[in-house]
Amino acid sequence: MTVDRKKLIVDAAAKSFALFGYKATTMDQVAKIANVGKGTIYTFYTNKEELFKEIVSVIIREMKQEAIQAIDDDQPFVENLHQALYRLLAFRKEHQLLIKLFQEEKEIGTPAVRDMVEEIEGEIITFIKNKLEVAIEKGYIRPCDAEITAFIVLKMYVALIFDWEKNREPLKKEAIADLFKSIFAQGIVD
Repeated sequence: MTVDRKKLIVDAAAKSFALFGYKATTMDQVAKIANVGKGTIYTFYTNKEELFKEIVSVIIREMKQEAIQAIDDDQPFVENLHQALYRLLAFRKEHQLLIKLFQEEKEIGTPAVRDMVEEIEGEIITFIKNKLEVAIEKGYIRPCDAEITAFIVLKMYVALIFDWEKNREPLKKEAIADLFKSIFAQGIVD
């Protein structure tokens, strides 16, 4: 049986980033966790940044898959949008690597981590924007600037899921759905 060294390295790097953060992770640590020589890492990746980008790409694919799985064609557009957003943000909230990296971005502001946060946010906004454009085309919602609306929707969800519970009791999924429908959806649904 052949060992997939590249996968070992990616898994080890993800583990190291989750435990120590991006800034504190070294290629030596990754090599030790993966049980490979440091030179083996460099046969696949030229540096830590390239390895990090690979991991972020995997996370983005996993997040998109989560959102797609939340969509039920038998449900109304607004319900599907809520379900997809909730799943995306729940994934972010529960994923140990993302938790550590969002914390590092907030506390230290490491440029590579800040770029990762922006890339993930950009991907989520693009996902929402695409869903909004289809909904506009099908007449499910009124015409609007889909990109701005996607940005606002994401920020509202982040505020309700993450910011609200800093000093208050966390909102239940149903309460967030009701708020979404009353604040956002009723303003764009015909």
